[in-house]
Amino acid sequence: MCKWNKWGDTRIDPCMRILIKNLNNLLDRQFETISCCCGHGKYPMSIIVQSKKLKIPFEIVSGKNIFARKKKFYKRDKQRVYYIPEVQRG
Repeated sequence: MCKWNKWGDTRIDPCMRILIKNLNNLLDRQFETISCCCGHGKYPMSIIVQSKKLKIPFEIVSGKNIFARKKKFYKRDKQRVYYIPEVQRG
């Protein structure tokens, strides 16, 4: 879990709250943020948005569409850290 959110008491990592708030203000009319993760020092940061009209999930940091799933974007590794397989580097 995020070092800033040690106990997991919110759904948005505290280190990303301002970024997500500002992003939502910019994208409000056409897109909505549906999921995000700071990467917890192990994985790249990820922010999933979708068009309000088309409902197609899109990860904006990597620029990848995530067509295979409509929910449960994140998987958990053996150390219980969440990540999105489609956006991994390498």
